[in-house]
Amino acid sequence: MQQTDHVLMDETAIRRALTRIAHEILERNKGFEDCILVGIRTRGIHLARRIADKIHEIEEATVLVGEVDVTDYRDDRTVSLEKVGALSGGQAADPVQEELAVHNKKIILVDDVLYTGRTVRAAMDALMDLGRPQMIQLAVLVDRGHRELPIRPDYVGKNIPTSRMESIEVQLVESDEADQVIITGQRRASE
Repeated sequence: MQQTDHVLMDETAIRRALTRIAHEILERNKGFEDCILVGIRTRGIHLARRIADKIHEIEEATVLVGEVDVTDYRDDRTVSLEKVGALSGGQAADPVQEELAVHNKKIILVDDVLYTGRTVRAAMDALMDLGRPQMIQLAVLVDRGHRELPIRPDYVGKNIPTSRMESIEVQLVESDEADQVIITGQRRASE
């Protein structure tokens, strides 16, 4: 076995995938009325903004973009930061922007990689604490499989089957050096 890094999507492939996702969102929702894009921190926010720009280019529509921090909603943490803040007398940060009115809106959650589904479940829990959306849809740049929860994306940039020994890293110029999707992990020497 050897450790390998392989670029699966470059800047052009990412741009094309996001353009396709933007068109699919508009087609499925018959425009963008009553819709809000909500990016999951951190790279999901950057992707949501890029999709919003594409939708604005296509429809010249006003596109609301929000963000959600799922840290306090993760089920793989034993003590939430909110509880720690309450115990220490500190103030915990809001997991979702306060001005984000989700009641009766179509929410399109945006994330970089869909793996087990636990991050998406946490994001949905955070959104439901704000109100009752009309519906929640999911857009991801990469679906790598290995779901542990019954969560399925509505919009996918690229399906990349992986082993559990591999990982997918999305790099975006807003937070990294380049736009690319890399797979890293153990591969057999013959591959």
